[in-house]
Amino acid sequence: MDKILQAKKLIEEADAIVIGAGAGLSAAAGLTYSGERFEKNFGEYIAKYGMTDLYSSGFYPFETSEEKWAYWSKHISLNHYDEEGLELYRDLYDIVKNKNYFIITTNVDSQFEKTGFAKDKIFEVQGNYGEFQCSTPCHNNVYNNKEQILEMLKEQKDLKIPTRLIPKCPVCGEEMAMHLRIDGTFVETKEWHKQSDAFYDFLNKNQDKKIVLLELGVGFNTPTIIRFPFERLNKILPNASLIRVNKENFEVGGVLTITNPMNEVFSEWKKQLT
Repeated sequence: MDKILQAKKLIEEADAIVIGAGAGLSAAAGLTYSGERFEKNFGEYIAKYGMTDLYSSGFYPFETSEEKWAYWSKHISLNHYDEEGLELYRDLYDIVKNKNYFIITTNVDSQFEKTGFAKDKIFEVQGNYGEFQCSTPCHNNVYNNKEQILEMLKEQKDLKIPTRLIPKCPVCGEEMAMHLRIDGTFVETKEWHKQSDAFYDFLNKNQDKKIVLLELGVGFNTPTIIRFPFERLNKILPNASLIRVNKENFEVGGVLTITNPMNEVFSEWKKQLT
């Protein structure tokens, strides 16, 4: 509890807060990629393909595009279109809504935007479930996929979608892909660069102020995006404090590490800040 209260004081006194959010935040909010939720919704895929979780299944080498898009339409619908703003994210919004904040996240589920965070204060580094891009890619635009995804979900049969529903690039005619940083074909759009510039501009403008680096549920899948940069910023910025909330973490010098469940931490912060 002492660490939670210490972190609360740092947040309360901060001139700026940079939230770095990883998969652990969404998992704590209920968007788990394995276990009961996965088994309940993907039983047929487990039986047919031997899938074990929603993360690794995203790399499954389907034999046909009809099978691949049947899977992805279900995956995206479950984790993006079926889910409204989740309570844990709403709690976080209540904690920082009146502060000077910016968010960098590897999550692709749009939970920040769904729960009230300003879109122009969010940098989604790894893409977004709600977007398609050309698989080649022949250009750097992305396309909202809601209508197509929901139609695939509705029309699929025997774990396949009709061939006519395979999404095609409107420019070159090649198959579309999810706008997710899975490999080197990920497109960094004008909007992506705008988000990136806004993030680094925020850091530059607040580098000499009391700045809290609030790292939430960040593991070691992509540590070079949030974890390692936050540790470096914590060392080089004169008035920075790094708060790391992650139940699976070990202590690191100079980092205020909190291993309590995230809902418990946020609940206490909300209580103390109101």
